[in-house]
Amino acid sequence: MFADRVLSGMRPTGRMHIGHYHGALKNWIRLQEEHECLFFAADWHALTTHWEEPENIAESVWQMFIDWLAAGINPSRATIFIQSRVPEHAELTLLLGMVTPVGWLQRVPTYKDQQQKLADRDLSNFGFLGYPVMMSADILIYQADYVPVGEDQVPHIELTREIARRFNMFYQVKRSYVFPEPQPLLTPAAKLPGTDGRKMSKSYGNTILLTDPEPVVRQKLKTMVTDPARIRRSDPGNPDICPVGDLHKIFSDQPTIAKVWEGCKTAGIGCIECKSWVGDALVNVLNPMQERRKKYEDNPRLAWDIVENGSSKARKIANATMDEVREAMHMSVDFEAPAKAAKNQ
Repeated sequence: MFADRVLSGMRPTGRMHIGHYHGALKNWIRLQEEHECLFFAADWHALTTHWEEPENIAESVWQMFIDWLAAGINPSRATIFIQSRVPEHAELTLLLGMVTPVGWLQRVPTYKDQQQKLADRDLSNFGFLGYPVMMSADILIYQADYVPVGEDQVPHIELTREIARRFNMFYQVKRSYVFPEPQPLLTPAAKLPGTDGRKMSKSYGNTILLTDPEPVVRQKLKTMVTDPARIRRSDPGNPDICPVGDLHKIFSDQPTIAKVWEGCKTAGIGCIECKSWVGDALVNVLNPMQERRKKYEDNPRLAWDIVENGSSKARKIANATMDEVREAMHMSVDFEAPAKAAKNQ
């Protein structure tokens, strides 16, 4: 039994790409061996920005879970579940919202950033303004000790700590605090470049999916941008500023990396050869995942049983926390109390 608890979630966006694997899943696979871990699909969070497209969320959740299992998330080591299958998340969101000043939400860095990035969407809804409260509820309802995040998400964890602190200041159970203040667990992962050199993102259409078969992977790599200074085959290049070089750093072994650096800087190899080698490395990573994925695609019940069991386990933990919350807020109503009091008078 592990002494501490880690919680993390993802918005369901459908099939995952190698950026998701490098930036989150690979870290989760390591953490599940070292901590009690809970990983969830944040389907309610998806509604905060895509409330007009709910019909796509269920399929996205399904595809995402299969990718998690295929990548190596082990249901015997970690609890995986769906946020909406644990309605206590919504109850705690509401109660935490009562003590969270609006100014705290408006100063969250991603609030204005997302409004600019998603300018084509109507984000004037209460859910979008309040999504940091829901994120805090997601964490606090499991009394998590750690939350793995990138540096850009640290402000969300700090807000969660502030909300926990404010709640604990107003409400206690027998002079004990209900919520521990979670700590960010920084995941030092370099941003993975997409085929166009920008950060890999579905919105840019520059991804390599975990489900892409080998011919598709190699075709996508053929179009990948390289060092702009290397115009001709005879021009030496610099792998340190080349997106293909970045992929080598992450997925290739050291002998291959050494060969690439020597060959590129001396113009001893061309970009086509370099891309072929990184293709070999990616296929070696993706093939085992795709074999594991097929098991769940052929028998979807296997995956849903894992998720149902995980959701049931998560709800037991959430219920225990909500019992403490209701007691601290004097909301555990005993309808027999007035009758008992009258009888004893």
